[in-house]
Amino acid sequence: MNERFDVVIVGGAAVGASVAWHLARDASFKGSTLVLERDATYATAATALSASSIRRQFSTAINVRVSGYGIALLREAKELLGADAGLHEGGYLFLATEAGRPILRENHAVQVEEGADIAWLEPEALAAQFPWMNVDGLAAGTWGRTGEGWFDGFGVMQAMRRASRAAGVTWREAEVARLLTAGGAATGVVLADGTEIEAGTVVVTAGTGAAPLLATAGLDLPVRARKRCIFYVRCPEALPGFPLLIDPSGVYARPEGAGFICGVAPPEEADPDVAADDFVVDHALFEEVVWPTLAARVPAFERLRMERAWAGHYDMNLFDHNAFAGAAPGIANLLLACGFSGHGLQQAPAVGRGLAELAAHGRFVSLDLAPLSPARLGENRPLVERNVV
Repeated sequence: MNERFDVVIVGGAAVGASVAWHLARDASFKGSTLVLERDATYATAATALSASSIRRQFSTAINVRVSGYGIALLREAKELLGADAGLHEGGYLFLATEAGRPILRENHAVQVEEGADIAWLEPEALAAQFPWMNVDGLAAGTWGRTGEGWFDGFGVMQAMRRASRAAGVTWREAEVARLLTAGGAATGVVLADGTEIEAGTVVVTAGTGAAPLLATAGLDLPVRARKRCIFYVRCPEALPGFPLLIDPSGVYARPEGAGFICGVAPPEEADPDVAADDFVVDHALFEEVVWPTLAARVPAFERLRMERAWAGHYDMNLFDHNAFAGAAPGIANLLLACGFSGHGLQQAPAVGRGLAELAAHGRFVSLDLAPLSPARLGENRPLVERNVV
């Protein structure tokens, strides 16, 4: 006889762990939960390879709200999860030239309307706040004074995993080959070894593997794996108060231990779909784009030294660069979250809570994630996110 669980979660990294933990915390939910993760080492999971940062500087209101819950949870991680999230609220600093100033102003208005603590800085104020930075060519910047920064994302995921297991959630290392459906509803999953597991509700949070898996149930989502490289560097000079700096070119850098991590998204024409096993670092990207840009913006970086680098994969939503999160259109009992476009780790707390509420109550209880509904694809109703790093 096949096993049966009330909820089966496919993918046990940041988002899946959040769903499991929030279900376990819901006193009104009495059902059984199973999490299936194909690689318990998380060696190539985006959660493990991410820059582990969180911001409220988005262009869409729902994303500002989602990160608001995330930062609140990270601040209380010790009490809620029994683990320090390693949160450092150093803020994001988005910089703009004169051409980018109007969009920066529009985005800033959205953020402030949602209660985010984001300062608008003219060039003189930028130079005063960050004296190590070259402000030539800049027209303005926005800086998160509080509520933004970086944290131990892998540690938070593991804490949610431990807490959910302690509360009775079952975790297994297994690869899901396809979804089972019948009568217009999801009924379970089939593992790579042929084992079938029945489910009252299936939740797919499998990162770059989500879209191929959802295709086995007839869903065609424009979510593709794209490679991103991160470089760890050391700088000989102290740069006090360094935030997560985002140059108008898109090159970014932030403190990490005694050094910095940095990177940039390649241009669209040089950003193809990537094979699941391609984690080769593009060192030319650092030499030709990242380093020269950082050295021009922060003169001390002219003497930086690159010590190591790694690559990870984004599940990029080519439709509008926003996550698909919610009920699958046309298939009852199937929930999904994918296409985060690099924002999955920071959005995992709120999206995990939302999917847990859908699984347990059939509706969003705390924060309405309807703007992120996968139904917007079929309705050709993009929710475009302009602040993609």
